[in-house]
Amino acid sequence: MELSRVAPELRGPMLRITRIPIPMERPWGRRVIQTLLAVMPAIKLDGVSIEQPRDAAPSVRVYRPAARRSPAALFWIHGGGLIIGRAVQDDRICALTARELGILVVSVEYRKAPRYPFPAALDDCLAGWRWLRREASHLGADPACVAVGGESAGGGLAASLAQRLHDAGETPPVAQWLFCPMLDDRTAARRDLDGVNHFVWNNRVNRFGWRSYLGVEPGADDVPPYAVPARREDVHGLPSAWIGVGDIDLFYDEDRDYAERLRAAGVEAAFEVVPDAPHGIIAWAADTSITRDHLRRALTWLERTLETQEAREQAQS
Repeated sequence: MELSRVAPELRGPMLRITRIPIPMERPWGRRVIQTLLAVMPAIKLDGVSIEQPRDAAPSVRVYRPAARRSPAALFWIHGGGLIIGRAVQDDRICALTARELGILVVSVEYRKAPRYPFPAALDDCLAGWRWLRREASHLGADPACVAVGGESAGGGLAASLAQRLHDAGETPPVAQWLFCPMLDDRTAARRDLDGVNHFVWNNRVNRFGWRSYLGVEPGADDVPPYAVPARREDVHGLPSAWIGVGDIDLFYDEDRDYAERLRAAGVEAAFEVVPDAPHGIIAWAADTSITRDHLRRALTWLERTLETQEAREQAQS
């Protein structure tokens, strides 16, 4: 892909993060990234405190706004292609959401492939979700008004978690807040996309991520339930969703298709496209006007959705 395809404001930040390529397909490459994330300092944001409760299993990070305006909460799942990543990398988006909406945010750690293939990551996310609901009253949150969100692989895990909770008959999230979600292994099976060489996250690395997670080549005829959210045939009854993605992101087509399938099934689904944006801008281009505008629209949708749920609860009480 030519650099000219990328919005001018995003080119500098993107080139800085891709300047030194680290091969994530190699164990030493993933170790380097995980080590760097392990020593990454927490991002402090005025008006938000970050806590790490010792009793939580798996580990979580709790973001508390000084000015609490709502009992609603967000359960957040970080990205990393299912093979890398730590919750600390998303301190900025989690703290910003907590402060701007005045809600509690909880971000979960989870195990990574290939050492821990499916369903390890999803099991950890489910355990973190249950911890939040169990501790909701102590945390000052309403367990009936919790949204689930995530970016990239975290967005895919959030979608899978919503499906699993729906089928188990557990209280589902009131909304899905998905940034460039990794939803469909069949994208990785398309060899024609290898030559496009998408910025930030290309299809060769995408194939490795899915293969590591599934334990089989992407695009296989059968995959376990909840392993690949886009493979679900019946999406009726799932929570409303906001899906945001750049139009030159590798995941653009699969994200658009999932949003369209949700709408066709009667599920409210907003699909937000960022022109000329590659993958993951909320992680590496937070200081650009493009990302700020993108986040503003996303936060507006989430706030409106949570307020609607709160109003429904009050009307029923």
